[in-house]
Amino acid sequence: MTRITKLLIANRGEIASRVIRTARTLDVATVAVYSDPDAQAAFVHEADEAVRLPGRTAAETYLRADAVLAAARTVGADAIHPGYGFLSENAEFAEAVTAAGITFVGPPPAAIRAMGSKTAAKQLMAEAGVPVLPGITLDEAGEPADLASRVSTEIGYPVLVKAAFGGGGRGMRVVTGPSELADAVAAAQREAAAAFGDGTVFLERLAQRPRHVEVQIFADSHGQVVHLFERECSIQRRYQKIIEEAPSPAVGEALRHELGSAAIAAAKAIGYVGAGTVEFILDASGEFFFLEVNTRLQVEHPVTELITGLDLVALQIAVAEGRPLPAAALTPRIGGHAIEARLYAEDVPAGYLPATGTLQAFEIPALPGVRIDAGFRSGDEVSPFYDPMLAKVIAYAPTRDQAARLLARALAEARVHGVVTNRDLLVGILREPDFLDGEIDTGYLERHDAVALSAGDPRRDRVHVLAAALADQAGRRRDTAALSTLPSGWRNVPNDRQRVSYALADRGHEVTEVTYRLIGTHVEAGVDGVDLEHVRVRACTPELIDLEVAGVRHRVRVARRGDVRYADSPLGASVLIEQPRFPEVGVEAPTGSLLAPMNGTVVRVEAAVGDTVEAGALLIVLEAMKMEHVVRAPHAGTLTHVSVVTGGSVDQGTVLAIVDGGSEDA
Repeated sequence: MTRITKLLIANRGEIASRVIRTARTLDVATVAVYSDPDAQAAFVHEADEAVRLPGRTAAETYLRADAVLAAARTVGADAIHPGYGFLSENAEFAEAVTAAGITFVGPPPAAIRAMGSKTAAKQLMAEAGVPVLPGITLDEAGEPADLASRVSTEIGYPVLVKAAFGGGGRGMRVVTGPSELADAVAAAQREAAAAFGDGTVFLERLAQRPRHVEVQIFADSHGQVVHLFERECSIQRRYQKIIEEAPSPAVGEALRHELGSAAIAAAKAIGYVGAGTVEFILDASGEFFFLEVNTRLQVEHPVTELITGLDLVALQIAVAEGRPLPAAALTPRIGGHAIEARLYAEDVPAGYLPATGTLQAFEIPALPGVRIDAGFRSGDEVSPFYDPMLAKVIAYAPTRDQAARLLARALAEARVHGVVTNRDLLVGILREPDFLDGEIDTGYLERHDAVALSAGDPRRDRVHVLAAALADQAGRRRDTAALSTLPSGWRNVPNDRQRVSYALADRGHEVTEVTYRLIGTHVEAGVDGVDLEHVRVRACTPELIDLEVAGVRHRVRVARRGDVRYADSPLGASVLIEQPRFPEVGVEAPTGSLLAPMNGTVVRVEAAVGDTVEAGALLIVLEAMKMEHVVRAPHAGTLTHVSVVTGGSVDQGTVLAIVDGGSEDA
């Protein structure tokens, strides 16, 4: 039996912090590796030692097996935990670790290799008696001439194109008919090659309104294999999970037994050891089909930990040391319900575009029953080089309804300043009736408008813009102490209202104008030309506004950073950008300009200057945070300017191209 004394975590962010937390309780020394953008990250400071991997991108750092192994040798680490993503499912890396005399805290390389290809995995599972969907595999060489007819005959539409290697929604496209097939396959192959180094994709039948249900498995080197129940992961955007829970509201005891038995059969078929997940799709009839085996710890593992009381990282370390699974893992029980929400730096109204910037404030309340697995702190930089997940917020309670309510409250009270996030969407989902009734599937966010779910309380914007204006007024006065009491004689303009405009950054930068005049503690105020009723200010400082609108009292906390205002209250959160009173002349982009929606790299330029393009024509493909984003012609016309080349980097707001000769209504 091996005893691990020093563990290197070949990963970053919240999962590195998560592994360090358990290792510390086991008296195992920890080593972090970090890229240049992560030099001041929390996980680097939490580890006992840290080794720099020179470079910025994942390819230069966390994906370099040789650099990670060199770091392990430098510090004398006797084990490596790969986390998830990066090298976690790389069989060659696992073999290299073992060959170096270092313990790999993960499954055997043969098991990783067997599941590394989703197509080979499906064939193996079918042979093991696990239900699978029919499909067709395509390598990087291209697609056969008869593909469309084969799809119609062997699979049927709609069909799902998926990367054979990797996951996370990358290299995945839905095809509803033959006309979409060629473009979808080509795009999926490119994205898969960029993300996983292999452009092989496969096509399989797209189940209608399926649930995504996965089973946590664990096996030791003594032949013991168990399942630790299922997780529901159906709430997804762009094929990536954003809310997960355990147990699934759709799974009863009989189905749980069937799913668990299939998952154990899958694990035994590949000689599995360690923590893994067998993913299934579950249709309305209760039939389930194999999707894949993730040969690593999953992002959503905390919900399983909370309902079972098991520490899965501690179990991973124990199994890696050669110890058998303990009795608690061999006879697990479900207790209560847990729900996890992934908090991402992304712009939901803009189509979930990744966001970057400095986290001016990052505060999530640690309410009783709430667990926070975060990769960031206040002051940290969210870079464009890695996945934009900021934290996982998990609530545990006796019932599903209680867990959902608790998680919604924790997220609603969070203060996240500096980057746009999906926080309001998560809160909206957790409070939505269909979700609370368990009526969910992978198409949930296609049926429920994400922007509407994010809207929150309709009073929020008008109360927050007025609060921001009053905070600005207080900030302009020298005697802020006097403002806290608001003496009856305080007037700002005897006869005319003050006017100020703010762009709502989390509402597509819609501009809202607020007017106000203070008369003692009373305020005459209007938002976008509509007067507010019975407005009274009880306290006013640059940081806190206590005001009453239409008989309802609100306390709004305001943080002011340059021309940006962050307003937080029980109504929700707003990001407001003060607009100049007299806009600058000549700073607008030329008519017909296409602007970069985020920082990224140009993957392809599909048209050249002088080309005639139709409305909606694909012009440029950008890659950011491992996902492709397409830029299309806003109207028909002539492409008169292209300012980017393939492989080049662009900043958000850069003019990419100009389409002339048309209009938005063309």
